[in-house]
Amino acid sequence: MQVIILAGGLGTRLAEQTEVKPKPMVEIGERPILWHIMKSYAHYGLKEFFIALGYKGEVIKRYFLDYYALNGSMTVNLAKGKVKVHQNQCEDWTVHLIESGLNTLTGGRVKRLQPWLKKETFMVTYGDGVSDINLNELLEFHRSRGRLATLTAVRPPARFGGIIFDGDLVGKFTEKPQIGEGWINGGFLVLEPGIFEYLEGDNSSLEAQGLERLAQAGQLAAYRHEGFWQCMDTLRDVRLLESLWQSGNPPWKVWE
Repeated sequence: MQVIILAGGLGTRLAEQTEVKPKPMVEIGERPILWHIMKSYAHYGLKEFFIALGYKGEVIKRYFLDYYALNGSMTVNLAKGKVKVHQNQCEDWTVHLIESGLNTLTGGRVKRLQPWLKKETFMVTYGDGVSDINLNELLEFHRSRGRLATLTAVRPPARFGGIIFDGDLVGKFTEKPQIGEGWINGGFLVLEPGIFEYLEGDNSSLEAQGLERLAQAGQLAAYRHEGFWQCMDTLRDVRLLESLWQSGNPPWKVWE
């Protein structure tokens, strides 16, 4: 099954990092968050990726062009200009790096990839969110509902401390509650080719036009994921994800 990763946005809320690189290339544990997302999909046998490029797409292209050569040891014969790579253990992924326009909206980026895709079920996610979602269960859920699209609904962690009242008194203060603040679209979508009828041109938003119109037509299912999910919108999010990675047991690391 083919996987689209939307990686073309400007990432303006993370300007400290995205002035020199696109948001999917911001690193967690010395690896771009894009790599972490792809490792999650590959764990479930999904290894053909279409990266929809936009802002600073050349940075992502360069990363994958250099990936094989720089992964592992090497011997360089300076006189002959020959390079021999040793003990290379690269992932067995196929990565299509597709230009989808600098200012194209999310729906337009998916629409531009239509000619590249097989006429069968495919997956789409954003290039800035990680999760411990079981993709096999997600796909099974999608197929059981028989709709054109399934989104993954998640409860984002609360960003502020919570207060539990006891009348007019504070009964309990929770510093960093991980309770949900309501369900939101967390990405990790499963789509059928029929969704392209709901997407128009570059100015089409996958969410505001595509998913909204699918919902009105009764063609959008929601898979409720109660486990870990975290997006990377701000520098605070980057630091949180980095601290989780450094803990040695990051909750989204489902691969060995």
